[in-house]
Amino acid sequence: MTHAFLTPLPRIVAHRGDSKYYPENTLPAFISAAELGVDVIETDVHLTKDGKIVIWHDPTLDRNTNGTGTLESHTLEELKALDAGYTFTTDDGKSYPFRGKGIQLATLDEVLKALPEARFNIDLKSKDTEIVEHYIEVIRSNKAEDRVCTASFHLENLKRVRTLAPDLLTSITTVEVVPLVFRQKLHILPSAFKRKTIFQIPTKQCGIRIITPSFVNDMHKRDAIIMVWTINQKEDMKYLYSIGVDTIMTDDPRLLIETATEMGIKK
Repeated sequence: MTHAFLTPLPRIVAHRGDSKYYPENTLPAFISAAELGVDVIETDVHLTKDGKIVIWHDPTLDRNTNGTGTLESHTLEELKALDAGYTFTTDDGKSYPFRGKGIQLATLDEVLKALPEARFNIDLKSKDTEIVEHYIEVIRSNKAEDRVCTASFHLENLKRVRTLAPDLLTSITTVEVVPLVFRQKLHILPSAFKRKTIFQIPTKQCGIRIITPSFVNDMHKRDAIIMVWTINQKEDMKYLYSIGVDTIMTDDPRLLIETATEMGIKK
C-alpha cells in the first residue's frame, strides 16, 4: 500500500538515499534507505540528451563516476556504460568498495518501479523546462502522483508542473521562500496561504537564521509544512524536532532514525 506524500506526515528523509553507506542517488542507496524505514527518499533528476529522466545530482559526471562532462550532453545508453560507484569511499580513498560492482545511473522510471511503495522528494535539476513534460509522463505512467513531491531551484520548472499537472504536490523554491521569510520577520504575513505551502530550506542562509521557534509557529498557523536540509549532527536533529520542525533531511538516516526513536517521534 502506498501513502500520499503528506500522509502520514514525513519525519525522516534520506538525502540522496542511504548516501553515507552507498553511492548517492543510486538504486542500492535507495533500497537501503527504504529497508531502514525512512519516510521519504530525496533525489534529483536531469534530462538526458535523448529525453530520458535520469537520477543524478551534479550537472557533471566527474565527481561520482568514471566519466566526464555534463550529464545532459550524454544519451541514456552512454550513461548506462558508466560506473556510478566508481569514486565512493568511506576511508578517504584507501578503498572503493563499490567500484566495478556494476552500479549504474538509474532512470526515474526504474526507481519508481523498483520501490513501488516508497515516497520520493524529486528535485528537477535541469534548467530547460523541457524536463517537465518528460517528468510528468514518468510519474503518470507509474501512477506515482500521490507519493511524490516535486522540488526545483528553477521557478519556471515548478510553474510548469503546477500548470500541466496541478494535482502534483510541489514545494516552494528560493525566490518564493525569501519574501515569506522577510514578511515573517517583519510580522506582516498574510493570515493564510493560497495554496499548500511546503518549505524545503536550510536552517540559515546568507547569514540569516531562517528556522526559529517563531518561524515554525507562524508557518504552522498557516498550515505550512517545514522540511529542513541537510542535517547530519544529532544535537541539531534534536533541536529542530524539539521546536516543531516537521521533517528533517539527512545524509545519515540511521542516525536520524535513532534520534527520532529516542524522542518518540518514530515508533
